[in-house]
Amino acid sequence: MSPDSYQPPLLLKNGLAMTLYAALKASQRWQTTIALPEPPYYSCVFAGAGGVPIFGKMALPERARATIVATYGITGTLENQWYLSLLGRKAYAQGYGVVLFDWRAHGHTAVLSPTLTSDGLHEGEDFVRIAAQAQKLGFPAPFWFSGYSLGGQLALWAVAYGQNRELGLPLDPADVGGGFVICPNLDSERSLSYIVGHPLGRRLEQSVAKELGRLAAELSTYHPESFDPAAIARAKTIWGFDHELTIGQLGFATVSDYYTATNGLRLLPTLTKPVFLLYAADDPMFDPAIVSDLRRLAPQSPHLSLHVTDHGGHVGYISSEACQRTWGDPDQWWAWNRALDWLEPQG
Repeated sequence: MSPDSYQPPLLLKNGLAMTLYAALKASQRWQTTIALPEPPYYSCVFAGAGGVPIFGKMALPERARATIVATYGITGTLENQWYLSLLGRKAYAQGYGVVLFDWRAHGHTAVLSPTLTSDGLHEGEDFVRIAAQAQKLGFPAPFWFSGYSLGGQLALWAVAYGQNRELGLPLDPADVGGGFVICPNLDSERSLSYIVGHPLGRRLEQSVAKELGRLAAELSTYHPESFDPAAIARAKTIWGFDHELTIGQLGFATVSDYYTATNGLRLLPTLTKPVFLLYAADDPMFDPAIVSDLRRLAPQSPHLSLHVTDHGGHVGYISSEACQRTWGDPDQWWAWNRALDWLEPQG
């Protein structure tokens, strides 16, 4: 049975409806939909690229078969990213070591360091360094990198870093399994242009921008010497956030240059480790033309297992009861179920 054969409930066949339902409704009741308990996590502070402290939590089952290192999307923290919590519960129950972390400028990591995000340029190395430190604590290889939305882009960068022996990173590339990503951001510039060109899209963009503004304000509170309050006040959009706060620290002249450098599409043909990529054609956050690009690039990317579904929205993929019966799933979380099904023979 192909992973592409996904069916949502009838009322969620619209990508925007699925996205809003997942964000506003499913997020409030997700714990009632899964019978698995929270893993026995303990906290840890890792040293990321450049020595940046990265806060994480980890859980190691007896006789763990492999380890999953994962993070979330553009906003949030480990405390509220329920979709990542779903992965942690499922993976731990299936015998995987689980390492979850607040990426740069998020959650407890933001308290520890004023370092801002880089959309993968440094986070990819963070993933690999976190995995190497987890390995020293007894977490077994192979290590699988995962994320969704912007976190999916970060995970793709992690695979690219992890496979490259020439970088001299502290994790042997032989210990890197690969990655699995759900609805990854792949082309920031095109997708931003797309969503701000539509009234509903502009509202989605403004919602994310508001959260980024809150994130910047919190960072400024923790590290007032590192931020210009006027720049934070001017950052009213996602593009504005990157223009005012991000590109200067990374040495880019323009936001466009930054988005070109971090583009996830260009990574796909370079990957030499297995990667499962699940993408919804009706994702309202991304330019629909990216689907054609993905399908064009797939033959050039022999290690990529690409699955494009007609429905699913943005990080939704709630399955109908009939779909759950077809797949023999214990719950409605179709995307993580398929990703872990794919991982089963891999690691």
